Amino acid sequence: MSTMADVARSAGVSVATVSHVLNGTRPVLPHTRQAVLDAVEALGYTPNSLARSLVTSRTRSIGLAVSAISNPYFTEILQGVEAAALEAGYSLLIADPHDDPDHELKVVQLLHERRVDGMIVAPSAAPGDLVAYLRRQAVPTVLLDRVLEPAGPGQGPFDQVCAENSGPMAELVTHLAVLGHRRIGLVAGLPGLSTTSERIAGYRQGLAAAGLGADDELVVSGSSEATGAERATAALLALPGAPTALVTANNAMTIGALRALRERGLSVPGDIALACFDDFAWADLFAPRLTAIAQPSREMGARAVRVLLDRLAAPDRETRTVRLPCAFVHRASCGCPEPRPADTGNSMESTSQSEKGTTP
Repeated sequence: MSTMADVARSAGVSVATVSHVLNGTRPVLPHTRQAVLDAVEALGYTPNSLARSLVTSRTRSIGLAVSAISNPYFTEILQGVEAAALEAGYSLLIADPHDDPDHELKVVQLLHERRVDGMIVAPSAAPGDLVAYLRRQAVPTVLLDRVLEPAGPGQGPFDQVCAENSGPMAELVTHLAVLGHRRIGLVAGLPGLSTTSERIAGYRQGLAAAGLGADDELVVSGSSEATGAERATAALLALPGAPTALVTANNAMTIGALRALRERGLSVPGDIALACFDDFAWADLFAPRLTAIAQPSREMGARAVRVLLDRLAAPDRETRTVRLPCAFVHRASCGCPEPRPADTGNSMESTSQSEKGTTP
């Protein structure tokens, strides 16, 4: 196995120069740097990551803490994080906080103890202790998907990357209202999460845009998971004025809502229209296919890595919140005719201001 000394001899430089080239600890003349890199390639030299971390105080590793890794939504985010980290030469350490604030703090502490260079965290609904720890330890951190609302640009404690929530949810609700629905139920997520509050706000915005009043009994919490959504949907269906249309606020809750509808022998969209926030692989396999808001999951994960790397390169830069546009995916569960194959190319238009959303 080749050593750094072998590389130095082959390149005709000192061991210290090889170290500076590989670790980026001092500028080196371009032709000298190239000679070292050529020697590394010719000899098949593999740097000692542990030794390099002692020199640079960097481990070139990123800690990722996201709950429900088995959820397809977070799985796609993970794929985006992993691909971007690997491209940048970073390894990934992963932990599942299980949406439990105490466990969340423990796993983040464990990641920190393994000397990760920075962290990407999807915080729980009660992240107070987590935030205090990360700030006290000055851990470079990007909050992912679930965010804390800063007072203004550069005034939040962390960089943040998330999807647009309110506007796309309003689009779903307005679309159902245009189809004639006046009682539209919402199965909302876990209280305390920014995604929950923003999607509820979007639901109310959609009602207002359609000239409909808000009815609090039509908003129930599904706790961001299937079992809770099944109970919440049953509660909505038991109301004296049951909704004629239903919106679910994430993919897991869509599954729970469908179970509740099936148990009561209700058809979609014949008996009740359904639209969901979060597109997922199976949404296209249901009959009818599910009208949904698609989040840019992989891009969100990749962007979080890039934002973290920017923070590591410039620790004193202002914090920023990056919001990525979602897409309205028009299918048939809302009660519209099944889109023709020729129309499918238009079903993924962005809901951002720079790209017009689809109005079926």
